[in-house]
Amino acid sequence: MSNIYEQNFQRRSLLILVLVGIFVISVICVSIPLLILRGKQEDDYLGKPNILLIIVDDLRPALGCYGDKIALTPNIDQLASKGVLFKSAYVQEALGAPSRTSFLTSRRPDTLHVYDSNTYWRDIVGNFSTLPQHFKFHGYETISVGKVFPHGMASNLTDDYPYSWTKVPYHPPTQGYENQPICPLDNGDYGLNLICPVNLNATGSLPDIEATDYAISYLQSKASFTDQDIPFFLGVGYYKPHIPFQIPREYLDLHPIEKMELAPNNNIVPESLKIAWNPWTDFREKDDMNYLNVSFPYGTLTNDTQLLIRQAYYASVSYVDDQIGKLLHALETTGHAEHTTVVLVGDNGFSLGEHQAWSKYSNFEVALKVPLIVYIPELMDDKKNKNPFQHHPVLKYAAKEKEAYSPPAPKYVIENLVELVDIFPTLTKIADIPIPPLCRVYSTTFCSEGLSFYTLIKQLVADPTSEFTWKTATFSQYPRPSLSPQQNSDRPDMKDIKYMGYSVRTGRFRYTEWLEFNISSYKPIFSNVVHRELYDHEFDPHELDNKIEAGDYLYVARELSIKIKKGWRHAMPPGMFDNPTNFL
Repeated sequence: MSNIYEQNFQRRSLLILVLVGIFVISVICVSIPLLILRGKQEDDYLGKPNILLIIVDDLRPALGCYGDKIALTPNIDQLASKGVLFKSAYVQEALGAPSRTSFLTSRRPDTLHVYDSNTYWRDIVGNFSTLPQHFKFHGYETISVGKVFPHGMASNLTDDYPYSWTKVPYHPPTQGYENQPICPLDNGDYGLNLICPVNLNATGSLPDIEATDYAISYLQSKASFTDQDIPFFLGVGYYKPHIPFQIPREYLDLHPIEKMELAPNNNIVPESLKIAWNPWTDFREKDDMNYLNVSFPYGTLTNDTQLLIRQAYYASVSYVDDQIGKLLHALETTGHAEHTTVVLVGDNGFSLGEHQAWSKYSNFEVALKVPLIVYIPELMDDKKNKNPFQHHPVLKYAAKEKEAYSPPAPKYVIENLVELVDIFPTLTKIADIPIPPLCRVYSTTFCSEGLSFYTLIKQLVADPTSEFTWKTATFSQYPRPSLSPQQNSDRPDMKDIKYMGYSVRTGRFRYTEWLEFNISSYKPIFSNVVHRELYDHEFDPHELDNKIEAGDYLYVARELSIKIKKGWRHAMPPGMFDNPTNFL
């Protein structure tokens, strides 16, 4: 009996040894490839910078670092003091959805066939790669927080997930209340107001606060050792200063109404601007503005109302600046700052009473010009005198102390003309991943319609006195449904577009040509010009004096008209298509 027991025990022991052996071999077989793959990833990712892309909705250069005397923006000013500030950055269309789609694909509106807020480019022209999608393909973890891609139909109701993002994009829960009637009206009811300061103790939170908290928690999660070998592309989109101006009430106190100023060109006659003028319908739709009963389209707001709107805008910018300061400080405290390239940009400019207009929706300078600040630590950091990101609580600047604040000077300033389509190829160059080649005519392959400005930055850092051959103009456009203002003039649907204004900006001039437009073929009819504008920024920075009929400017107008017809490719540096590596 004992012999049988011993034999069974030996058999079981042998079976256990065999099973253990199989398990060990399988673990080795699985582990070795994983270790090899991990080693390859470490080689691939070694030295790859993280990317933090901060997009601020409707932010014009109303910042201290851009010389704005009203602005109170110590945190964005701090970023500029460590990086490079672009003084002449322009969008391709002064409307958030087509602008974001344009610079996140590095394709221009006429290529994308996207001019409104309801069109998804993948449904129209195909699967053009996006900036985060390209980084995702090359091993980056791509994260979207807040409003990076335009919400809604323009991004297929998904913020272009899963193409562009590793995880489902984060939308702040309170964003759902942005267009709800929560603002107290004079009659005791609640409405959807343009100006709507809120009490945080009552509301609990706001979208930009929630977006900042989520982004900070992500940075903290990436501070662990196991995640440090995978670089991240973190896009954070702030909702303000986009209307409605729903912000914590205390930020209004930073900008006393008695210290606000009217726009310098707010007394122009709108009728004289013809098709170029936008009737700011989005403002009129708000309950507090509708209550004023301003006649459409040319009725004007009182000076007192204009000052209140300007106060709310600047307060909204200070509020967002506060959130950005918290985010940049978290980048520092989590150990990512010295390995993270930071880009801050507005998606379009904004009119605050200039030309008796409000919001964006035009080809005027104020609607097309945006802030653009880039910080590349390996190029710009002073290793001996480390200057870490701090959070400067904006609310500590009481109104009486605001006079004492003086923004630090930007570390570097670039005067050259740049366009937001240039961001895509620039960041790929910084990250040392494949750079999209410059698109040739009708190209549908992976390419860019912008030009990397990394060489501009690198050359400036090496020698601030150096000059560099660069593009000679920027190109923008805006659609209209009619020759004179109507209810949908600001935001026409694709089917309603009848005219297109093409605007070219050189170092001195802005020339805009309004043309009949065939929406079926997505092409302008150059033979049918309905309006033209020419502004000389050397003498007329506020675009008050249209020189199109002035004899001294006829040659300029003719040359810039030719430039529009030839298109953006002909404004590129000589030899760009033959020797593109010279500009990388």
